[in-house]
Amino acid sequence: MRVFSDLMWFFQEHRKRYLGGIALLIVVAVIALIPPKVVGIVVNELAHRTLTSTRLFYALLAIFLSAVVSYGIRYLWRILLYGGSIQLATDLRTRLYQHFTLMSPQFYHQKRIGDLMAHSTNDVQAIQETAGDGVLTLVDSITTGTVVIATMAATISWKLTLIALVPMPLMAYAVSRYGKMLHQRFSLAQAAFSDINDRVQEYVSGIRVVRAFGQEEWERKNFVALSRDVVDKNVSVARIDSLFDPTISVIVGLSYFLSIAFGADFIVHHQMNIGQLTTFTLYLGELIWPMLAFGFLFNIVERGGASYDRVQTLLNITPEIQDRPGASATVPSGDVHYDISVFQYPSSDRPALHDIRLDIRQGETLGIVGRTGSGKTTLMRLLLREFDVSGGDILIGGQSIYRVTLSALRQCLAYAPQDDFLFSATIAENIAFARPTATLPEIQRVARMANIADDIEKFPEGYQTLIGERGTTLSGGQKQRISIARALLQDAEILLLDDTLSAVDGRTESNILAALRQNRAGRTTLIATHRLRTVEHADQIIVLEDGAIAEWGTHESLWALGGRYREMYQRQQLETLVEKGGDRA
Repeated sequence: MRVFSDLMWFFQEHRKRYLGGIALLIVVAVIALIPPKVVGIVVNELAHRTLTSTRLFYALLAIFLSAVVSYGIRYLWRILLYGGSIQLATDLRTRLYQHFTLMSPQFYHQKRIGDLMAHSTNDVQAIQETAGDGVLTLVDSITTGTVVIATMAATISWKLTLIALVPMPLMAYAVSRYGKMLHQRFSLAQAAFSDINDRVQEYVSGIRVVRAFGQEEWERKNFVALSRDVVDKNVSVARIDSLFDPTISVIVGLSYFLSIAFGADFIVHHQMNIGQLTTFTLYLGELIWPMLAFGFLFNIVERGGASYDRVQTLLNITPEIQDRPGASATVPSGDVHYDISVFQYPSSDRPALHDIRLDIRQGETLGIVGRTGSGKTTLMRLLLREFDVSGGDILIGGQSIYRVTLSALRQCLAYAPQDDFLFSATIAENIAFARPTATLPEIQRVARMANIADDIEKFPEGYQTLIGERGTTLSGGQKQRISIARALLQDAEILLLDDTLSAVDGRTESNILAALRQNRAGRTTLIATHRLRTVEHADQIIVLEDGAIAEWGTHESLWALGGRYREMYQRQQLETLVEKGGDRA
């Protein structure tokens, strides 16, 4: 029952809805007492041969009216209670989604996407049932049971009522025991569902890799094993679930047996009449639902409690990247200054960056080059505050990026990442992701700057072409250029291009770089790349080596230095010549 106290915050917010629903449930319980009482009176009058057609008509009318009124009230409480449960599910999904948007990349390194999806679907559904069916069964089992038992004891026979309730402690013990077992098994079943959900998500996302390596059969066997595990754990839950109804039916049958046996004896000894026994057995029939509801209650509550624990555990994870106290909402502007003594990823045992001292004047273009793993992407992710620096600081316009809000910081930054993630939407919607209100001419302008406009216009539906999930219908170069166009549409002061020209040819690359120089005059651009030709035009270039700046300068000064940069440049020129089948002559 702890889940009800856990959900008290929601019940208090919607107390009018739930109090109204509970009040209507109580009214229904009281109205349900009328038909058995009327039937008992009719039976007595039949036994004494005093029943008239008029009295029979009024008896039937009373039963009919109680049924009609009960129908209307049941309709209303369903709207109130189930409407509340749907609102709870909506609130929880919204909280989960907002929570996911606040989490850092470290969170997604530790959590599986399929598991997060399971929290947002199955677990929320179980909690919704607790706030709907759970409240119904709790209130109905208590109110209906109490009203019926009190009426039986007060108006018919308190002795027979006690006799009929003798089996009840046995039911309470059995249901409590089943509930504990159900909680444990349902938690395991939900975890198994998360596993299979995650596996399916990975398989569908990586279907091309699976097929390329011919692993379809292995994946099928793996899925079958996971599916069997889910079935086994859910069957284990069903075995406990299936014990509730038979146990309650046996106990109800035992109550009927005791009531009829002792009730007949009471009639023989003139302690009650046949009409009263008839009414008593009808009331006992109305106790069947509260007893069943009591069993359902433990079932629903244990499922909801297990799911709420899983969801709450997720929501209790504090975002690692947050606005600092007193952070300014003013969008920063000006020179960029890196002063990093050391930065190390939480899951790593070695520094990713160290001894970084770097000044980028407003309007300059910085080229960042180096081997894979040298720290190029890390340098950009720190500016975006995907991770926070503990040893050092990063400033924009002389102000620490930790003294402005995340929203303000990211308004001055536009980022085209390495993975070129595109959504299952139209090309126009993907380009306008950061500015959904952008007009088509604005979208076309940045598409031309990213040298993707001609490709888009060749598609049958142009900018309204719907691309597959993650842009599966596009080539690598097309995805990169759409990603660049999306970043350019933000028109931010600082543009970050993280190796987003690796899949385009040399001519396309030159066109894009020329468009950037022409259209981003006076604004800062950081370009991380493996191809040194991409950053020849940059105002300054840094060469990263093992997380530190090994060389710094312009293309000409670094070439004259004859160090790591020149070595990399000459090797890439040679590779280009070999690919073309030519030589240096």
